[in-house]
Amino acid sequence: MGTLPVPPSSEDAKVIGQEEAHDQEKQLDAGALFVLKSKGSWVHCGYHLTTSIVAPALLSLPYAFTFLGWAAGIFCLVIGAIVTFYSYNLLSLVLEHYAQLGHRHLRFRDMAHDILGPGWSRYFVGPSQFLVCYGAVVACTLLGGQCMKAVYLLSNPTGTMKLYEFVIIFGCLMLFLAQIPSFHSLRHINLVSVVLCLAYSVCTAAACIYIGSSSKGPHKDYSLKGNTQNRVFGVFNANAIIATTFGNGIIPEIQATIAPPVKGKMFKGLCICYAVVTMTFSSVAISGYWAFGNQAEGLILSNFLDDGKPLVPKWFIFMTNLFTILQLSAVGVVYLQPTNEVLERAFVDPKSKEFSTRNVIPRVIFRSLSVVLATTIAAMLPFFGDINSVIGAFGFIPLDFILPVVFYNLTFKPPKKSPIFLLNTTIAVVFSILGVISAIAAVRQMSLDANSYRLFANV
Repeated sequence: MGTLPVPPSSEDAKVIGQEEAHDQEKQLDAGALFVLKSKGSWVHCGYHLTTSIVAPALLSLPYAFTFLGWAAGIFCLVIGAIVTFYSYNLLSLVLEHYAQLGHRHLRFRDMAHDILGPGWSRYFVGPSQFLVCYGAVVACTLLGGQCMKAVYLLSNPTGTMKLYEFVIIFGCLMLFLAQIPSFHSLRHINLVSVVLCLAYSVCTAAACIYIGSSSKGPHKDYSLKGNTQNRVFGVFNANAIIATTFGNGIIPEIQATIAPPVKGKMFKGLCICYAVVTMTFSSVAISGYWAFGNQAEGLILSNFLDDGKPLVPKWFIFMTNLFTILQLSAVGVVYLQPTNEVLERAFVDPKSKEFSTRNVIPRVIFRSLSVVLATTIAAMLPFFGDINSVIGAFGFIPLDFILPVVFYNLTFKPPKKSPIFLLNTTIAVVFSILGVISAIAAVRQMSLDANSYRLFANV
Protein backbone atom coordinates (compact mmCIF):
# COMPACT_ATOMS: atom_id res chain seq x y z
CA MET A 1 0.00 0.00 0.00
CA GLY A 2 1.43 3.40 -1.04
CA THR A 3 2.06 6.13 1.49
CA LEU A 4 0.56 9.58 1.21
CA PRO A 5 2.98 12.36 0.22
CA VAL A 6 4.06 14.50 3.16
CA PRO A 7 3.69 18.24 2.53
CA PRO A 8 6.94 20.17 2.94
CA SER A 9 7.48 21.98 6.23
CA SER A 10 8.08 25.72 6.32
CA GLU A 11 11.83 25.05 6.62
CA ASP A 12 11.72 22.72 3.61
CA ALA A 13 9.79 25.33 1.63
CA LYS A 14 12.42 27.91 2.55
CA VAL A 15 15.24 25.61 1.38
CA ILE A 16 13.37 24.83 -1.85
CA GLY A 17 12.85 28.56 -2.42
CA GLN A 18 16.56 29.23 -1.87
CA GLU A 19 17.49 26.44 -4.30
CA GLU A 20 15.09 27.87 -6.92
CA ALA A 21 16.60 31.31 -6.47
CA HIS A 22 20.13 29.90 -6.78
CA ASP A 23 19.27 27.99 -9.96
CA GLN A 24 17.61 31.05 -11.46
CA GLU A 25 20.57 33.31 -10.65
CA LYS A 26 22.82 31.15 -12.84
CA GLN A 27 20.89 32.13 -15.97
CA LEU A 28 19.94 35.76 -15.25
CA ASP A 29 21.23 38.73 -17.23
CA ALA A 30 22.92 41.60 -15.39
CA GLY A 31 19.75 43.71 -15.21
CA ALA A 32 17.77 41.01 -13.45
CA LEU A 33 20.72 39.78 -11.38
CA PHE A 34 21.87 43.12 -9.97
CA VAL A 35 18.89 45.54 -10.18
CA LEU A 36 15.97 43.14 -9.55
CA LYS A 37 17.48 41.12 -6.69
CA SER A 38 14.92 38.74 -5.17
CA LYS A 39 15.75 39.22 -1.49
CA GLY A 40 12.85 41.22 -0.03
CA SER A 41 9.91 40.37 2.22
CA TRP A 42 6.23 41.19 1.70
CA VAL A 43 6.70 44.20 4.01
CA HIS A 44 9.42 45.60 1.74
CA CYS A 45 7.10 44.94 -1.19
CA GLY A 46 4.46 47.04 0.57
CA TYR A 47 6.94 49.93 0.88
CA HIS A 48 7.79 49.76 -2.84
CA LEU A 49 4.13 49.57 -3.88
CA THR A 50 3.14 52.49 -1.66
CA THR A 51 5.94 54.71 -2.93
CA SER A 52 5.09 53.94 -6.57
CA ILE A 53 1.35 54.67 -6.15
CA VAL A 54 0.97 57.14 -3.25
CA ALA A 55 2.95 59.95 -4.84
CA PRO A 56 2.46 63.75 -4.99
CA ALA A 57 0.26 63.21 -8.06
CA LEU A 58 -2.52 62.66 -5.49
CA LEU A 59 -2.37 66.43 -4.83
CA SER A 60 -4.11 66.83 -8.22
CA LEU A 61 -7.20 64.88 -7.14
CA PRO A 62 -9.20 67.96 -5.98
CA TYR A 63 -8.55 69.43 -9.45
CA ALA A 64 -9.96 66.25 -11.05
CA PHE A 65 -13.08 66.71 -8.89
CA THR A 66 -13.65 70.17 -10.44
CA PHE A 67 -14.53 68.41 -13.72
CA LEU A 68 -16.68 65.73 -12.07
CA GLY A 69 -18.45 67.23 -9.06
CA TRP A 70 -19.05 65.49 -5.74
CA ALA A 71 -20.96 62.35 -6.73
CA ALA A 72 -19.05 61.48 -9.91
CA GLY A 73 -15.71 62.41 -8.31
CA ILE A 74 -16.13 60.11 -5.33
CA PHE A 75 -17.55 57.36 -7.57
CA CYS A 76 -14.56 57.50 -9.97
CA LEU A 77 -12.11 57.55 -7.05
CA VAL A 78 -13.70 54.44 -5.50
CA ILE A 79 -13.87 52.64 -8.87
CA GLY A 80 -10.21 53.49 -9.53
CA ALA A 81 -9.20 51.99 -6.18
CA ILE A 82 -11.28 48.83 -6.61
CA VAL A 83 -10.27 48.14 -10.21
CA THR A 84 -6.52 48.72 -9.66
CA PHE A 85 -6.45 46.63 -6.46
CA TYR A 86 -8.24 43.86 -8.36
CA SER A 87 -6.02 44.19 -11.46
CA TYR A 88 -2.78 44.22 -9.49
CA ASN A 89 -3.88 41.09 -7.65
CA LEU A 90 -4.67 39.35 -10.95
CA LEU A 91 -1.23 40.29 -12.25
CA SER A 92 0.31 38.92 -9.07
CA LEU A 93 -1.60 35.62 -9.45
CA VAL A 94 -0.32 35.23 -13.01
CA LEU A 95 3.24 35.89 -11.83
CA GLU A 96 2.84 33.34 -9.00
CA HIS A 97 1.46 30.77 -11.45
CA TYR A 98 4.51 31.01 -13.71
CA ALA A 99 6.84 30.99 -10.69
CA GLN A 100 5.27 27.70 -9.51
CA LEU A 101 5.86 26.28 -13.01
CA GLY A 102 9.55 27.12 -12.57
CA HIS A 103 9.54 30.12 -14.91
CA ARG A 104 9.48 33.24 -12.79
CA HIS A 105 8.94 36.50 -14.67
CA LEU A 106 10.91 39.45 -13.33
CA ARG A 107 9.84 42.07 -15.90
CA PHE A 108 6.60 43.23 -17.49
CA ARG A 109 7.96 42.68 -20.99
CA ASP A 110 8.94 39.09 -20.09
CA MET A 111 5.33 38.39 -19.13
CA ALA A 112 4.07 39.91 -22.37
CA HIS A 113 6.61 37.89 -24.37
CA ASP A 114 5.35 34.56 -22.98
CA ILE A 115 1.63 35.41 -22.84
CA LEU A 116 1.04 37.70 -25.84
CA GLY A 117 4.06 36.93 -27.99
CA PRO A 118 7.41 38.61 -28.77
CA GLY A 119 5.86 41.27 -31.02
CA TRP A 120 3.64 42.67 -28.27
CA SER A 121 6.55 42.61 -25.83
CA ARG A 122 9.04 44.33 -28.13
CA TYR A 123 6.82 46.90 -29.81
CA PHE A 124 4.11 47.76 -27.27
CA VAL A 125 4.58 46.64 -23.65
CA GLY A 126 8.33 47.34 -23.42
CA PRO A 127 8.21 50.82 -25.01
CA SER A 128 4.99 51.75 -23.15
CA GLN A 129 6.48 50.81 -19.79
CA PHE A 130 9.71 52.67 -20.55
CA LEU A 131 7.84 55.84 -21.58
CA VAL A 132 5.59 55.71 -18.52
CA CYS A 133 8.44 55.13 -16.07
CA TYR A 134 10.93 57.55 -17.60
CA GLY A 135 8.11 60.08 -18.02
CA ALA A 136 7.41 59.71 -14.28
CA VAL A 137 11.09 60.44 -13.53
CA VAL A 138 10.94 63.62 -15.65
CA ALA A 139 7.63 64.64 -14.03
CA CYS A 140 9.02 64.10 -10.51
CA THR A 141 12.09 66.19 -11.35
CA LEU A 142 9.92 69.00 -12.74
CA LEU A 143 7.49 68.94 -9.81
CA GLY A 144 10.41 68.87 -7.35
CA GLY A 145 11.80 72.00 -8.99
CA GLN A 146 8.39 73.70 -8.91
CA CYS A 147 7.97 72.95 -5.18
CA MET A 148 11.46 74.31 -4.49
CA LYS A 149 10.67 77.47 -6.43
CA ALA A 150 7.39 77.91 -4.49
CA VAL A 151 9.28 77.76 -1.18
CA TYR A 152 11.92 80.18 -2.52
CA LEU A 153 9.36 82.77 -3.66
CA LEU A 154 7.48 82.52 -0.39
CA SER A 155 10.63 83.38 1.55
CA ASN A 156 11.97 85.82 -1.06
CA PRO A 157 9.12 87.27 -3.20
CA THR A 158 11.49 89.42 -5.27
CA GLY A 159 13.92 86.57 -5.95
CA THR A 160 15.29 86.18 -9.46
CA MET A 161 16.11 82.47 -9.60
CA LYS A 162 14.42 80.66 -12.50
CA LEU A 163 12.50 77.39 -12.50
CA TYR A 164 15.16 75.53 -14.49
CA GLU A 165 17.72 76.32 -11.77
CA PHE A 166 15.57 74.57 -9.16
CA VAL A 167 15.00 71.66 -11.55
CA ILE A 168 18.78 71.28 -11.84
CA ILE A 169 19.15 71.35 -8.03
CA PHE A 170 16.56 68.59 -7.68
CA GLY A 171 18.29 66.71 -10.51
CA CYS A 172 21.51 66.71 -8.46
CA LEU A 173 19.66 64.96 -5.62
CA MET A 174 18.32 62.41 -8.11
CA LEU A 175 21.84 61.93 -9.51
CA PHE A 176 23.03 60.82 -6.07
CA LEU A 177 20.06 58.52 -5.38
CA ALA A 178 20.29 56.92 -8.84
CA GLN A 179 23.54 55.22 -7.82
CA ILE A 180 21.79 53.02 -5.22
CA PRO A 181 22.54 49.61 -6.73
CA SER A 182 19.28 47.66 -6.66
CA PHE A 183 15.51 47.97 -6.23
CA HIS A 184 15.77 45.95 -2.99
CA SER A 185 18.33 48.49 -1.68
CA LEU A 186 15.58 51.14 -1.75
CA ARG A 187 13.53 49.43 0.99
CA HIS A 188 14.67 51.80 3.76
CA ILE A 189 14.23 54.89 1.58
CA ASN A 190 10.76 53.68 0.64
CA LEU A 191 9.82 53.16 4.30
CA VAL A 192 10.70 56.83 4.88
CA SER A 193 8.71 57.62 1.72
CA VAL A 194 5.59 55.99 3.22
CA VAL A 195 5.95 58.20 6.32
CA LEU A 196 6.47 61.29 4.13
CA CYS A 197 3.38 60.68 1.97
CA LEU A 198 1.27 60.27 5.11
CA ALA A 199 2.82 63.46 6.51
CA TYR A 200 2.14 65.74 3.53
CA SER A 201 -1.34 64.26 3.05
CA VAL A 202 -2.22 65.03 6.68
CA CYS A 203 -0.73 68.51 6.34
CA THR A 204 -2.64 69.16 3.10
CA ALA A 205 -5.96 67.95 4.51
CA ALA A 206 -5.45 69.96 7.71
CA ALA A 207 -4.63 73.13 5.74
CA CYS A 208 -7.69 72.65 3.51
CA ILE A 209 -9.98 72.20 6.52
CA TYR A 210 -8.45 75.24 8.21
CA ILE A 211 -8.81 77.47 5.12
CA GLY A 212 -12.28 76.15 4.29
CA SER A 213 -13.50 76.82 7.85
CA SER A 214 -12.08 80.35 8.05
CA SER A 215 -13.02 83.62 6.42
CA LYS A 216 -9.77 83.46 4.41
CA GLY A 217 -11.12 80.75 2.17
CA PRO A 218 -12.76 81.43 -1.20
CA HIS A 219 -16.49 81.25 -1.79
CA LYS A 220 -17.35 77.57 -2.21
CA ASP A 221 -18.76 76.91 -5.67
CA TYR A 222 -19.13 73.27 -6.73
CA SER A 223 -20.74 73.91 -10.13
CA LEU A 224 -19.05 72.55 -13.27
CA LYS A 225 -17.33 75.25 -15.34
CA GLY A 226 -17.29 75.71 -19.12
CA ASN A 227 -19.60 74.88 -22.00
CA THR A 228 -20.87 71.40 -22.82
CA GLN A 229 -17.88 70.47 -25.00
CA ASN A 230 -15.35 71.55 -22.36
CA ARG A 231 -17.29 69.69 -19.68
CA VAL A 232 -17.29 66.45 -21.69
CA PHE A 233 -13.56 66.63 -22.36
CA GLY A 234 -13.05 67.67 -18.74
CA VAL A 235 -14.66 64.44 -17.54
CA PHE A 236 -12.20 62.37 -19.57
CA ASN A 237 -9.27 64.53 -18.46
CA ALA A 238 -10.34 63.97 -14.86
CA ASN A 239 -10.55 60.21 -15.38
CA ALA A 240 -7.07 60.24 -16.93
CA ILE A 241 -5.77 62.13 -13.87
CA ILE A 242 -7.36 59.59 -11.51
CA ALA A 243 -6.09 56.63 -13.58
CA THR A 244 -2.57 58.07 -13.63
CA THR A 245 -2.72 58.72 -9.88
CA PHE A 246 -3.56 55.06 -9.23
CA GLY A 247 -1.10 53.95 -11.93
CA ASN A 248 1.93 51.82 -11.23
CA GLY A 249 3.31 50.16 -14.36
CA ILE A 250 6.01 48.18 -12.50
CA ILE A 251 4.09 45.46 -10.61
CA PRO A 252 6.22 42.59 -12.04
CA GLU A 253 9.46 44.43 -11.19
CA ILE A 254 8.24 45.03 -7.62
CA GLN A 255 7.18 41.40 -7.23
CA ALA A 256 10.63 40.43 -8.58
CA THR A 257 12.20 41.90 -5.42
CA ILE A 258 10.44 39.31 -3.22
CA ALA A 259 12.49 36.32 -2.09
CA PRO A 260 11.01 32.97 -3.21
CA PRO A 261 8.62 31.38 -2.56
CA VAL A 262 6.46 34.35 -3.57
CA LYS A 263 2.96 32.90 -3.09
CA GLY A 264 0.63 35.21 -1.14
CA LYS A 265 3.26 37.85 -0.38
CA MET A 266 2.18 40.36 -3.02
CA PHE A 267 -1.39 40.38 -1.68
CA LYS A 268 -0.10 41.34 1.78
CA GLY A 269 2.02 44.10 0.25
CA LEU A 270 -0.98 45.42 -1.68
CA CYS A 271 -3.04 45.47 1.53
CA ILE A 272 -0.40 47.72 3.15
CA CYS A 273 -0.35 49.93 0.07
CA TYR A 274 -4.11 50.32 -0.28
CA ALA A 275 -4.56 51.05 3.42
CA VAL A 276 -2.32 54.09 2.83
CA VAL A 277 -4.05 54.82 -0.51
CA THR A 278 -7.46 54.92 1.18
CA MET A 279 -6.30 57.32 3.88
CA THR A 280 -4.35 59.70 1.67
CA PHE A 281 -6.38 59.83 -1.55
CA SER A 282 -9.75 60.27 0.14
CA SER A 283 -8.58 62.84 2.69
CA VAL A 284 -6.80 65.07 0.15
CA ALA A 285 -9.45 64.79 -2.60
CA ILE A 286 -12.43 65.46 -0.35
CA SER A 287 -10.90 68.16 1.88
CA GLY A 288 -9.33 69.98 -1.09
CA TYR A 289 -12.51 70.05 -3.16
CA TRP A 290 -14.60 70.97 -0.11
CA ALA A 291 -12.35 73.94 0.72
CA PHE A 292 -11.82 75.36 -2.79
CA GLY A 293 -14.61 73.94 -4.96
CA ASN A 294 -14.14 74.54 -8.68
CA GLN A 295 -11.23 76.90 -7.92
CA ALA A 296 -8.99 73.96 -6.92
CA GLU A 297 -5.76 74.18 -8.92
CA GLY A 298 -3.74 71.45 -10.63
CA LEU A 299 -1.58 71.17 -7.50
CA ILE A 300 -3.69 71.86 -4.42
CA LEU A 301 -0.68 73.37 -2.59
CA SER A 302 -0.95 76.34 -4.99
CA ASN A 303 -4.32 77.18 -3.42
CA PHE A 304 -2.60 77.87 -0.09
CA LEU A 305 -1.46 81.21 -1.53
CA ASP A 306 -3.88 83.99 -2.50
CA ASP A 307 -2.15 86.59 -4.71
CA GLY A 308 1.14 85.61 -3.08
CA LYS A 309 -0.26 85.88 0.46
CA PRO A 310 -0.21 82.64 2.47
CA LEU A 311 -3.58 81.48 3.83
CA VAL A 312 -1.83 79.29 6.41
CA PRO A 313 1.39 80.02 8.36
CA LYS A 314 4.49 80.15 6.17
CA TRP A 315 6.30 77.52 8.21
CA PHE A 316 3.40 75.13 7.54
CA ILE A 317 3.71 75.62 3.77
CA PHE A 318 7.50 75.17 4.02
CA MET A 319 7.04 71.92 5.95
CA THR A 320 4.42 70.51 3.56
CA ASN A 321 6.55 71.34 0.52
CA LEU A 322 9.63 69.82 2.16
CA PHE A 323 7.78 66.53 2.78
CA THR A 324 6.59 66.61 -0.84
CA ILE A 325 10.05 67.33 -2.28
CA LEU A 326 11.70 64.54 -0.30
CA GLN A 327 9.06 61.99 -1.28
CA LEU A 328 9.31 63.03 -4.92
CA SER A 329 12.97 62.01 -4.88
CA ALA A 330 12.01 58.54 -3.62
CA VAL A 331 9.24 58.19 -6.23
CA GLY A 332 11.62 59.31 -8.97
CA VAL A 333 14.30 56.77 -8.05
CA VAL A 334 11.69 53.95 -7.90
CA TYR A 335 10.53 54.73 -11.43
CA LEU A 336 14.15 54.92 -12.54
CA GLN A 337 14.60 51.20 -11.80
CA PRO A 338 13.30 49.87 -15.16
CA THR A 339 15.73 52.23 -16.93
CA ASN A 340 18.55 51.07 -14.63
CA GLU A 341 17.66 47.47 -15.40
CA VAL A 342 17.83 48.07 -19.17
CA LEU A 343 21.16 49.90 -18.86
CA GLU A 344 22.59 47.23 -16.57
CA ARG A 345 21.53 44.52 -18.97
CA ALA A 346 23.23 46.29 -21.88
CA PHE A 347 26.49 47.47 -20.32
CA VAL A 348 27.23 45.35 -17.23
CA ASP A 349 28.78 41.87 -17.15
CA PRO A 350 26.76 39.33 -15.08
CA LYS A 351 29.84 37.10 -14.79
CA SER A 352 31.81 39.78 -12.95
CA LYS A 353 31.13 40.78 -9.35
CA GLU A 354 28.47 43.43 -8.82
CA PHE A 355 30.91 46.00 -7.43
CA SER A 356 33.89 45.15 -9.60
CA THR A 357 35.56 48.00 -11.51
CA ARG A 358 34.29 46.43 -14.74
CA ASN A 359 30.68 46.92 -13.58
CA VAL A 360 30.79 49.99 -11.34
CA ILE A 361 32.24 52.37 -13.98
CA PRO A 362 29.58 51.77 -16.69
CA ARG A 363 26.85 51.68 -14.02
CA VAL A 364 27.77 55.13 -12.68
CA ILE A 365 28.29 56.62 -16.16
CA PHE A 366 25.04 55.44 -17.76
CA ARG A 367 22.81 55.97 -14.71
CA SER A 368 24.19 59.50 -14.42
CA LEU A 369 23.53 60.13 -18.09
CA SER A 370 19.92 58.95 -17.75
CA VAL A 371 19.33 61.36 -14.83
CA VAL A 372 21.05 64.23 -16.66
CA LEU A 373 18.79 63.63 -19.68
CA ALA A 374 15.63 63.52 -17.50
CA THR A 375 16.68 66.75 -15.74
CA THR A 376 17.38 68.45 -19.08
CA ILE A 377 13.96 67.46 -20.43
CA ALA A 378 12.27 68.71 -17.23
CA ALA A 379 14.12 72.05 -17.42
CA MET A 380 13.47 72.50 -21.15
CA LEU A 381 9.81 71.47 -21.11
CA PRO A 382 8.09 72.87 -18.01
CA PHE A 383 4.80 72.10 -19.78
CA PHE A 384 5.72 68.39 -19.56
CA GLY A 385 2.52 67.77 -17.57
CA ASP A 386 0.53 67.95 -20.82
CA ILE A 387 2.90 65.48 -22.49
CA ASN A 388 2.74 63.21 -19.46
CA SER A 389 -1.07 63.12 -19.72
CA VAL A 390 -0.70 61.65 -23.20
CA ILE A 391 1.91 59.16 -21.97
CA GLY A 392 -0.39 58.23 -19.08
CA ALA A 393 -3.36 57.64 -21.37
CA PHE A 394 -1.30 55.47 -23.73
CA GLY A 395 0.74 53.81 -20.97
CA PHE A 396 -0.78 53.64 -17.49
CA ILE A 397 -4.29 52.68 -18.61
CA PRO A 398 -3.14 49.72 -20.77
CA LEU A 399 -0.47 48.52 -18.31
CA ASP A 400 -2.56 48.79 -15.14
CA PHE A 401 -6.20 48.40 -16.19
CA ILE A 402 -6.26 46.35 -19.41
CA LEU A 403 -3.26 44.00 -19.59
CA PRO A 404 -3.69 42.42 -16.11
CA VAL A 405 -7.20 41.13 -16.92
CA VAL A 406 -6.09 40.02 -20.40
CA PHE A 407 -3.08 38.17 -18.94
CA TYR A 408 -5.31 36.45 -16.40
CA ASN A 409 -7.86 35.29 -18.99
CA LEU A 410 -5.16 34.01 -21.34
CA THR A 411 -3.21 32.26 -18.56
CA PHE A 412 -5.98 30.59 -16.54
CA LYS A 413 -8.56 30.39 -19.36
CA PRO A 414 -11.74 30.68 -17.22
CA PRO A 415 -14.99 29.57 -18.97
CA LYS A 416 -16.29 32.32 -21.26
CA LYS A 417 -19.61 32.47 -19.43
CA SER A 418 -18.06 32.56 -15.95
CA PRO A 419 -18.43 35.76 -13.88
CA ILE A 420 -14.66 36.37 -13.71
CA PHE A 421 -14.22 36.12 -17.50
CA LEU A 422 -17.13 38.49 -18.11
CA LEU A 423 -15.89 40.91 -15.45
CA ASN A 424 -12.36 40.90 -16.87
CA THR A 425 -13.62 41.37 -20.42
CA THR A 426 -15.84 44.25 -19.32
CA ILE A 427 -12.91 45.96 -17.58
CA ALA A 428 -10.71 45.52 -20.65
CA VAL A 429 -13.34 46.93 -23.04
CA VAL A 430 -14.43 49.86 -20.83
CA PHE A 431 -10.88 50.99 -20.05
CA SER A 432 -9.76 50.54 -23.66
CA ILE A 433 -12.47 52.99 -24.70
CA LEU A 434 -11.61 55.29 -21.79
CA GLY A 435 -7.92 55.15 -22.72
CA VAL A 436 -8.56 56.13 -26.34
CA ILE A 437 -10.87 59.01 -25.41
CA SER A 438 -8.50 60.17 -22.64
CA ALA A 439 -5.64 60.19 -25.13
CA ILE A 440 -7.72 62.32 -27.51
CA ALA A 441 -8.61 64.68 -24.64
CA ALA A 442 -4.93 64.94 -23.61
CA VAL A 443 -3.83 65.71 -27.18
CA ARG A 444 -6.61 68.33 -27.42
CA GLN A 445 -5.38 69.95 -24.20
CA MET A 446 -1.83 70.05 -25.61
CA SER A 447 -3.09 71.82 -28.74
CA LEU A 448 -4.98 74.38 -26.62
CA ASP A 449 -1.91 75.08 -24.47
CA ALA A 450 0.57 75.06 -27.39
CA ASN A 451 0.64 78.87 -27.68
CA SER A 452 2.03 79.14 -24.14
CA TYR A 453 4.84 76.63 -24.69
CA ARG A 454 8.35 78.08 -24.36
CA LEU A 455 11.61 76.19 -23.86
CA PHE A 456 13.07 76.78 -20.37
CA ALA A 457 9.98 78.86 -19.50
CA ASN A 458 9.94 80.24 -15.96
CA VAL A 459 6.43 79.13 -14.99
